[in-house]
Amino acid sequence: MPASSLPALRVKPREERRVKGGHPWIYSNELELDQTAKALPPGSLVRVFDAHGGGIGVASFNPHSLIAARLWSTDTGARIDEKFLAARLHSALALRQRFFRAPFYRLVHAEADGMPGFIIDRFGDAVAVQANTAGAEVLTPLLLQALQAVLQPRAIVLRNDSPVRKLEGLEEEIRLAQGSIDPLPQVEEGGLQFALDLLEGQKTGWYYDLAEARAKMASLSAGQDVLDCYCHTGAFALTAAKAGAKSVRGIDRSELGITLATQAAKANGLDRIARFEKADGFEALEKLNAEGARFGIVITDPPNFVKSRKDLGPGSRAYRKLAKLAAPLVAPGGFWFVACCAHLLPGELFAKEVAIGLGQSGRNGRIVFSGGAGPDHPVHPHVPESAYLKWQVLQLD
Repeated sequence: MPASSLPALRVKPREERRVKGGHPWIYSNELELDQTAKALPPGSLVRVFDAHGGGIGVASFNPHSLIAARLWSTDTGARIDEKFLAARLHSALALRQRFFRAPFYRLVHAEADGMPGFIIDRFGDAVAVQANTAGAEVLTPLLLQALQAVLQPRAIVLRNDSPVRKLEGLEEEIRLAQGSIDPLPQVEEGGLQFALDLLEGQKTGWYYDLAEARAKMASLSAGQDVLDCYCHTGAFALTAAKAGAKSVRGIDRSELGITLATQAAKANGLDRIARFEKADGFEALEKLNAEGARFGIVITDPPNFVKSRKDLGPGSRAYRKLAKLAAPLVAPGGFWFVACCAHLLPGELFAKEVAIGLGQSGRNGRIVFSGGAGPDHPVHPHVPESAYLKWQVLQLD
């Protein structure tokens, strides 16, 4: 659709400063919304102007969302079509190719790559796509065409099961959109290969955001007994095993995760070093403490404990409990890794809860590394809250 034929919305007087300063979002209370605007279908493309008629850009619009408009371009004449999306994909691809030699990375990270609402992970010749907003949902057919033009993947899977879709009024779905996933796609990391179930696995199938952290922990693992609690499909565990760990024990409550981790251990010739078991994380840690177990390396990468604002109190205290249970399992002089993927939990509060739990465990030590996601998860300068991941590595006395 030509940009000139798109519906026009206006920002209220004196409400345009933030978006004109570079922020990609416009909130519903910042827009003049008459009944015609409120009747627009969620995800509609619109032209946005300031109160004096000055152009702000083209955005996707959802009248039912607090974040009502998400900018795709600051040019009110921009045409958001397959060609436009392909150009954005090429730009994102060029950035990743500066950092990665092999095609295994997050290809698109929403607003930071100029594609609001979209998450795209690349697994060689297969890609997984999340459309997390109404605007992304509407543009998905064009995105699929653009992906074919840019990457020619053998498979595109839609992993539209993120809880944030409910906030946009969208149904959850997981389906193969194009191509075939037989045989299963694979990801390569740390000299290892992992088969992925993109239809049944968690999120988009792999946690690329922790790749740098896994390499860091692998570098510390030679000759050590390693515990990987919340091991998912065994990425931390098996990269540690590959790096020369003496033994590796992986624990996760997901039957599929344990199955894939066990298969990956065998496929990579590490099944004599690494073993995996199905158990609840906290229960497993309590049991290991009762047994007096000790490990040179303890890795804890738990699920999100703070999925909504009402979870902030109990969720933050869950990281305190995790520290209290994990720290005693670390042999003196050993290392403990802890991660938090909750974007609603501020980094300072995460660090505070870890420190409190560490004190309650009777252990002490020092933070030797801390970080977040890698360069394939860029952060929009005006949306710092999208830097959701934080992690620490502590050496314990």
